Amino acid sequence: MNVRRRWLAGLAALVAAAGLALTVATQPAAAATGIKVSGTQILEANGNPFVMRGVNHAHTWYADRFSSLADIKALGANTVRVVLSTGDRWTRNDATDVARVIAECKRLRLICVLEAHDTTGYGEDAAATTLAKATDYWISIKSALDGQENYVVLNIGNEPYGNQNATGWINDTKTAISRLRAAGFAHALMVDAPNWGQDWQFIMRDNAASVFAADPQRNTIFSIHMYGVFDTAAEITDYVGRFQTAGLPLVIGEFGFNHSDGNPDEDTILATAQARGIGYLGWSWSGNGGGVEYLDMVTGFNPAQLTTWGQRLFNGANGIKATAREATIYGGTTPPTTPPTTPPTTPPTTPPTTPPTTPPTTPPATGACTATYAVTGSWGSGFQGAVTVTAGSAPIRGWTVTWTWPSGQQFTNTWNASVTTSGSAVTARNMPYNGTLAAGANATWGFTASSTGTNTAPTGVTCVAA
Repeated sequence: MNVRRRWLAGLAALVAAAGLALTVATQPAAAATGIKVSGTQILEANGNPFVMRGVNHAHTWYADRFSSLADIKALGANTVRVVLSTGDRWTRNDATDVARVIAECKRLRLICVLEAHDTTGYGEDAAATTLAKATDYWISIKSALDGQENYVVLNIGNEPYGNQNATGWINDTKTAISRLRAAGFAHALMVDAPNWGQDWQFIMRDNAASVFAADPQRNTIFSIHMYGVFDTAAEITDYVGRFQTAGLPLVIGEFGFNHSDGNPDEDTILATAQARGIGYLGWSWSGNGGGVEYLDMVTGFNPAQLTTWGQRLFNGANGIKATAREATIYGGTTPPTTPPTTPPTTPPTTPPTTPPTTPPTTPPATGACTATYAVTGSWGSGFQGAVTVTAGSAPIRGWTVTWTWPSGQQFTNTWNASVTTSGSAVTARNMPYNGTLAAGANATWGFTASSTGTNTAPTGVTCVAA
């Protein structure tokens, strides 16, 4: 993201369900060094899976805020994406400075994604430089990068095309990868999508397999930036699902909770990333300008002053604090086979929000409600759904939705509701912030779940108002 300008409005193109199928290249890959790709997963050098959970930091504009890396780590991140400049647009970060950044990441036990920002919006922004120039930059500072393959991912160029002639991204990206490999780089490489990173023309999505095949080490990670184009759950799950179906590695390299080109669905972004084991890196720590100051996670680089966005990303559902695992190369523990969101085998004591076994006399309801169940995306043996609760002709103070799964479905994650199950019976209650609804108003909660065989929708989805 370019914090020096407002993003262009009008990029609210919908992610269509149609598109060319992605096909994974079948040629054997050369041995990779350090961080490496295995199908849809990113692995550490020791073979353990690693899922990025972190943020972006605009180092090149705020080199005096070096302590921000420690602050980011202290809040639970396991990865930081560091903004660098090739010198073509902003002040160049030379090999000495880059080595200093890497050393600090290692001291703090962070995985370091280094990105060249000067390519942002090439073809549409006259000040942007080319992927070829970004490649020249990486080659010129290779001395700082050699031997750091276990700790560093090279993000070749940030958002390397705007919306003009964006198909040029295909060959330019392949050429950049080939040149870096020919120059002796063994690092995992990351490539951003065109269309200001949002790929609304699906150029990266539909050509990812051929780009991956252009890497003789088969060690390239694809990065999508999710802002206003990704404002519905269906768009998010469809895009991510296509890469997973194709067996290609994807991370969400930037995203926010709001944007000038539309309102991203950050809850679904976070939930989908967690459910499918893919990395995410929120934009950005602090120092945003050009009208997107609301994307600061902390005010004035002060880690004690988390903004609304910072609170959501670090402390909210599926956020960094709940899901980040430190890289095992630094001594972190291997992530458990069972995701942390899975309930324990022995259910805990009934949560206080659950009514007692013998309910008291039902209080007089202030209104009625209805609940609508919908599947918003599916992949393999999993799917994502949304339930919309709508108040009737009078206000309500709270709601409870119930149904019975008809074909063995099981939740893998839920958000915006307190959900309990007993066998196939489901009970979902409002959270403190979305229970009070005016007459005719609605609230939506979401989930991911697994299914076997036919994913039959439940009948008899009921809503009881409080």
